[in-house]
Amino acid sequence: MKKLIISLVTAALLLPALTLPAQATYRSDKRQDARDIRQDTRTQGREDKRECYEHDNKSNASCRHDKRENRRDGRQNARDEKW
Repeated sequence: MKKLIISLVTAALLLPALTLPAQATYRSDKRQDARDIRQDTRTQGREDKRECYEHDNKSNASCRHDKRENRRDGRQNARDEKW
């Protein structure tokens, strides 16, 4: 009887630890969100540069400058999200 009680108590204590799904920590969620922001910014920067060059009749250098500013803003937004 004593072994049965000990095994039931042990099972009751270990069962929740074994069945809980693994969850990411708060910081890892924030890092992932920041990474997503930076990746979206890169994609948007490429599209903006392409549209700038094709439609605005600007030089490649000025379009590149616009793209650089866009990426700089995206990096800052990612930092704000992460910290």
